[in-house]
Amino acid sequence: MATPGEPDVETTPAAFRFRPLTQANAEAIARWHYPEPFSFYDWAEEPDDLAELLDPALRGDAYFAVEDQAGDLIGYFSFKWREPETLRIGLGLNPDRTGRGLGGAFLEAGLDYARSRFGPGQFVLSVATFNKRAITVYERAGFTAFGFSCIRRTAATGSSSRCSGPPSDS
Repeated sequence: MATPGEPDVETTPAAFRFRPLTQANAEAIARWHYPEPFSFYDWAEEPDDLAELLDPALRGDAYFAVEDQAGDLIGYFSFKWREPETLRIGLGLNPDRTGRGLGGAFLEAGLDYARSRFGPGQFVLSVATFNKRAITVYERAGFTAFGFSCIRRTAATGSSSRCSGPPSDS
């Protein structure tokens, strides 16, 4: 935790720094463009999601910028309660950083950060079924697929569990 007068920054063991997302971070992330077929993840593809990212009132305190050791913005996480014990995570790496073997450490840093800050019983996230690269990262981290695109992992122990049905919309 930051002491008075210091910025609210937390560094994870993998040297990723998490900060509350600023407006400048949100605007930079909104400009990221992923190559095909990953352009599906471009913020411009989902106007409602883009509006949430860019509007501080809609974004609230759910989004966090992730910086590397040099202080460069390399990604983001969002953490939103879905049910009393389930934390939905969203994440993205800067397109210049994808496909370089960074995904596993980035994901683990985000999960560690969420465990320490929120203490969820389990995590849930969504992934496009064509995104085999991300699915591999999630499975290596202990997530298990259920439904068509959501996978779940218990937070406290890191163990995974298969869910009986698709997630409810919330």
